[in-house]
Amino acid sequence: MKVDGRVERGEQTRRQILRRAADIASVEGLEGLSIGRLATELEVSKSGVFAHFGSKEELQLATVRAAAAIFVARVVDPAMAAPAGLERLALLLDGWLAYSEERTFPGGCFFYAVQAEFDARPGRVRDQLVELDARWHALVRDTAADVPGVGDPGQLAFELVAFLELANAQSVLHGDQRAYDRARAAVRGRLADFRR
Repeated sequence: MKVDGRVERGEQTRRQILRRAADIASVEGLEGLSIGRLATELEVSKSGVFAHFGSKEELQLATVRAAAAIFVARVVDPAMAAPAGLERLALLLDGWLAYSEERTFPGGCFFYAVQAEFDARPGRVRDQLVELDARWHALVRDTAADVPGVGDPGQLAFELVAFLELANAQSVLHGDQRAYDRARAAVRGRLADFRR
């Protein structure tokens, strides 16, 4: 079956727009996105960008979905390839720290950056962010539940995610790259009880 070249070019342009949009949003927030800016930066027409999304809100929603897909490929998928238990949990947490530290998005964790922008603003973008955040926390909790000896996987997940997010915040706000080493040490210390 032959693929229409125009359709493939359109999809490639859409992917380029969304990747650039996610990079911008990780630094400036989702409100920092504009169809005009993306068109200029990517050297495509405004009408071409608008045709892909139709509105700023649709652009924001599509950007969140694109960032989520990148996050899953970078953090979740590699960890899920490991056997359930402590190894999977450690890989999941280390993958998150590498995702932030290596600046998969220039502003650190995309979701940490945009959640603060929408946490008290009702609407479709906030709803999507809430859903994705709940899924991440549930994944960490459920992965922790597979570790023998974990009494309260919800509490453990809360603590572990706090270590990750503080490392991201300290590195972005203060330029403190040592925060990742501290977070790794905190994670290792917290998981050490379950290695016995």
